[in-house]
Amino acid sequence: MLDPMDLLRSNLSRVRIPEPTNRIYKQECCVSFATPKSEGGLFIDMSTFLAFGKDCVDWNYEKTGNPVYLHIKQTKKLVPEDRPLKKPTLLAIGVDGGFDNNEPEYEEAHNIVILPNYISLPFPSVELPEKVRLAVDAILMAEGAERKEQLASWTADKKEISAYAMSLQQIDNGVIIPRSGWKCAMCDKTENLWLNLTDGMILCGRKNWDGTGGNNHAIEHYKETGYPLAVKLGTITADLEGADVFSYPEDDGVLDPLLAQHLAFFGIDFSSLQKTEMTTAERELDQNTNFDWNRIQESGQEVEPLFGPGYTGLVNLGNSCYLASTMQVVFSTQSFYSRYYLSQSLKAAFETAPADPTVDLNMQLTKLAHGMLSGKYSFPASEKIDIASAAAPMLSSKQEGIPPRMFKAVIAASHPEFSSMRQQDALEFFLHLLDQVERVNAGHPELDPSRSFKFGIEERLFCPSGKVAYNRRGDYILSLNIPLHEATNKDQLEAFNKLKAEKKAEGKEVSGDEIVRPRVPLEACLASFSAPEEVHGFYSTALKTKTTAVKTAGLTSFPDYLVLHMRKFVMEEGWVPKKLDVYIDVPDIIDISHMRSKGIQPGEELLPEAGMSYCLLLPNS
Repeated sequence: MLDPMDLLRSNLSRVRIPEPTNRIYKQECCVSFATPKSEGGLFIDMSTFLAFGKDCVDWNYEKTGNPVYLHIKQTKKLVPEDRPLKKPTLLAIGVDGGFDNNEPEYEEAHNIVILPNYISLPFPSVELPEKVRLAVDAILMAEGAERKEQLASWTADKKEISAYAMSLQQIDNGVIIPRSGWKCAMCDKTENLWLNLTDGMILCGRKNWDGTGGNNHAIEHYKETGYPLAVKLGTITADLEGADVFSYPEDDGVLDPLLAQHLAFFGIDFSSLQKTEMTTAERELDQNTNFDWNRIQESGQEVEPLFGPGYTGLVNLGNSCYLASTMQVVFSTQSFYSRYYLSQSLKAAFETAPADPTVDLNMQLTKLAHGMLSGKYSFPASEKIDIASAAAPMLSSKQEGIPPRMFKAVIAASHPEFSSMRQQDALEFFLHLLDQVERVNAGHPELDPSRSFKFGIEERLFCPSGKVAYNRRGDYILSLNIPLHEATNKDQLEAFNKLKAEKKAEGKEVSGDEIVRPRVPLEACLASFSAPEEVHGFYSTALKTKTTAVKTAGLTSFPDYLVLHMRKFVMEEGWVPKKLDVYIDVPDIIDISHMRSKGIQPGEELLPEAGMSYCLLLPNS
C-alpha cells in the first residue's frame, strides 16, 4: 500500500489551482443541504471545485474518478454570552458594516482527503506538495460561489447622481442654517428633519408605517414648490458621501456631487458637523433587525412549531417568500412528491445531471424535494442555556430550515425578474415553474408533474345570426372575478360604511378591529366564470360586420389540482388600479361539475371560417 503522501503525489494531475474566474463552492453541498457545520463536514473536489456532503462525495468519486478533496469541518465555539452586538450600517449580509445576526462563531479545521479510502492528511503542512498547498490556499481565500451570489443580491443598489444636482437653482433669501437646534418649520418635530437645498426650508420627513417618523411636511413642501432635492440633517459629516440626499422627482436616494457647494450656500460648514441621525437605509435596517419574524404578521401570535417529514422550512433569501410559499404548496401535491422524492433518489438525479449539477433544474428540484420532505433537516435547533458556563444544550422551538439558493439560481436563470431581489408575484412564479418543469420533462411527458395542474377551457361565442364559434385552449390556473354584489354580509357592510363616513367627518380613522370586509362565496366567483358575457366589436363572418356576441365558458377537462386565481385588482374610473379588500369563503367540498363544457350541441351551426391568405415562396433564381 502506498504511503499517504506518495498516494497524493500520484494524483497531482487531478488537482487544479483555481483561477479567479472559477466558481468555488464551499458553503453547501451541490446535491444535498449539507454544510461545513454538518456532522460529516463538506468535501470540495479539488478538480471541479464542487462541494459534497459526506453522504454524496462517494457518488462524485464514482462519477468523475476525482480522488482528492479538501475537507472543511466547522464546530461551534464557546463564546461568552455578553459578547457586544455589532450594529449594522449597510444593507448587506456578511460584509463589514452589514448584518451580524448575532450568530455563533465556529472553528474551522481543514484536511486533504483521498478517496475511496478516506485517507486524510492534515492542512496546513509543509510536507504537502506545493501544488496542493497553492490550490487549498486559493480555495480558502476565494469568495464562495454561493456567497458571491448572495452578496450581489443583498447589497443595496449603488446610488446614482441626481439629474437635478448639477443644475440646481438655489434661492438667495438670506437663510443661514445654524449648527444645531433644528426644528420643523411646520410642526414641533426635532428629529427626521430634511433641509430643502433650493430654499433652505427645514421640514420633517415622511410618517412611517408604524406611526414613527415625521408628519410628511417635507414632501408636501415639494408638491407645493417642485423644489427637488433635500438632505437629511444629522447625517451630514466631513464624509459627504454618507449624507442622506433624496430626490423627490426621482423618488430615490441620490448622490449630489455639488453637495458641499449647496450646503455652503446656506452657511453650513460640513467639515465640523457630527452625525446625530440614522440615514434612511440605516433606519430600515434597524426596523428589520428589531422585528420578530417568528411571529405571524397578521395576528402577532406565537405559532406552534412542527418538525419532521414534510415540515421543513425554507430560509428567506431576502425576497424569496413568493418562492417558498409556492414550493411548499407544489411539493404537497402527489405528482411533484412522487416525481422528485418517491420516484427519484438524490443519487439517480446526480448520476444523470451534467458535469455541474448546480445548473441542472432536475437535480436542484430533487435536492429541494428531499430537503423539504425527508425530515432530515427538520428538527429543533440546539441552543445553549448558559454559554459562559458551558451548560448542557437545550432544544429551541426554532428551526434553521434550508436555503433554496441553488434552486432559485437555476429557476431564475431564464427570467430577469426572478433573478433580481425585487418582490415578485407568486402566481407568475408558479406559471414560470410549470413552464420550466414541462420543458425539462419534454422527452418523457409521462413523468411531467406539471400535467396534474393542466386543464382545458372552451369558450362559446353566440352570434346574433344564430350561429356559434368555439375556441379551445389549455391552462394551468382558473382566473376568477370577485362579484362584490354577491357578498353575504351586506347589512354589516352598510353599517360599517356608515361608521366609516361618520369617523371621517370627525377627522378620525376606523381601527383594525372595526373593519368589516365583504364576504363573497367561492361558488359566486365560479359562477361568474361561466356566466354569459357580452363581447363588443365581434366580427361576424356570417353577417360580414362587427356586432355584439355573447360569450360563455366551460371546462373540457378537470385537473388533479385546480389552482384558482382571485382577481383582487380591478380598474376604477380613469384606469386607476385598486386592490379589493375582501374575504372569499371556501367550503370544504367544491362541486364544479356544472362548469363542464357541453361542446357543439345538436342543431347548432358553426360560423364560417374567415378567408385565409396564402403566400407562395419561390426558390432563389
